[in-house]
Amino acid sequence: MYRVAVSTRNELAPWRDCVRPLLAARVSPEDIMWVEGGEDADGLLDKAFTPPDRVMQVHGSRRFMALAAIALCHSDPGRLDLLYRIAFRLQAQRALLAVQTDPDIVQLTRLVKAVERDSHKMTAFVRFRALDESNERFAAWFEPDHYTLERTAPFFAERFANMEWAILTPYRSAFWTRERLVFGEGARKGDVPAEDALEDAWRTYFASIFNPARLKVSAMRAEMPQKYWRNLPEAEIIDDLIRSAQRRETAMIKAPASAPPVRHQRRAEGERRADTKAPQAFSSLEMARTAAAECTRCPLYENATQVVFGEGPSPAPLMMVGEQPGDHEDIEGRPFVGPAGRLLDEVLDDVRIDRKKVFVTNAVKHFKFVPRGKRRLHQKPNGGEVVACRFWLDHERALVKPKVIVALGATAAQSLLGARATIGELRGAPIAMADGTTVFVTVHPAFLLRVPDREKAAEERIAFARDLAAIRDHMEAIKGASVTLDSPRTGP
Repeated sequence: MYRVAVSTRNELAPWRDCVRPLLAARVSPEDIMWVEGGEDADGLLDKAFTPPDRVMQVHGSRRFMALAAIALCHSDPGRLDLLYRIAFRLQAQRALLAVQTDPDIVQLTRLVKAVERDSHKMTAFVRFRALDESNERFAAWFEPDHYTLERTAPFFAERFANMEWAILTPYRSAFWTRERLVFGEGARKGDVPAEDALEDAWRTYFASIFNPARLKVSAMRAEMPQKYWRNLPEAEIIDDLIRSAQRRETAMIKAPASAPPVRHQRRAEGERRADTKAPQAFSSLEMARTAAAECTRCPLYENATQVVFGEGPSPAPLMMVGEQPGDHEDIEGRPFVGPAGRLLDEVLDDVRIDRKKVFVTNAVKHFKFVPRGKRRLHQKPNGGEVVACRFWLDHERALVKPKVIVALGATAAQSLLGARATIGELRGAPIAMADGTTVFVTVHPAFLLRVPDREKAAEERIAFARDLAAIRDHMEAIKGASVTLDSPRTGP
């Protein structure tokens, strides 16, 4: 019998360092007694065991090591025996992990799921309390069922990166300094303040979002077991909320319907005004552009600088439709003038398509964004916003009368075709429309700018140029639909 000590409870590397020489010497699991830390932790192997000079090759498994890293966090003292036994068996049975009915694999799966569940509960039920009136330093007490603090603490470091905090547990503590995550000894519940000034606000918030009409006590207690309640400030009011649920539900049913938000009323009013204008109401693009400047068909107009209508000749043999204006377009009021627009101009020039002969526009006419400091980051328009703005795209099509339309990206394809097919399914193939127009689908030039790998980006640009060259060739085959430059050049 060999006595083997692992220096930590839940770290993979020390356990792996113990296991490798044992596996190499083909030491049977029955001949090992595992010691978790303690007085023997300084020596990985008992002095009675000396690895032989000639050892057998050890076969590893990335999947098993990933599972072992999780299972080591379980509090079951038998996990070390189990993991070594599986590692020993894997030397001869390479497909062992796939045998879901094997008792060892069943037990391993149970340990992994328990640890992952415990980690999830920690992310849900840790409650920080302020350590002083500055509200810059916080601490929380949590009692996990397993040794899950080390694998869960990085979640809090990412989520609460701008504040200093500590999470204390009986077996270990985690500290975030706003720069790095460090771990220390375990602590006691009394080391964390019993209350802070924000907890009344938290209880008020919890009560306000409690929906009595959707209350299912058994499901709530399954997701939020009562053993966690003693550390949750909102737990003090849960019983009262449950007892009053039926009365509050009855009051909700009897209450009159609330009025819709003002912005929804403005949207409905704008749609009614726009719907009274049939396509033939606009005899020119300039009239349509003037009317679109007052568009309130969807809420996007509330935050955008201005509407960005299409630009180009009318009629035009070729129309290109993008997704929506970007930051530059929103400021200038013209489509495709930002980085994506400059890239589009370059590729059009490469394939000998004259931008001056092309009408360019977007499926959505207002810039949708989310503010991040001084920057405005693009947000993808939703289906309702695309449908609302199709009104103006239909007017542009009716007035420009293109023979070919290029959908740049999935949003443009959805607006034109009403389909949710992927770019890969539609790309490059001519699609005949009921009015005789041909639609081609390709990527948006902004996609090329987002490809991080330089070599891959170059490949995607070549593919984009190939798509546009095929569209050029298609148009040259259509009588009176040429969009090429006057001076011939060598292109794709």
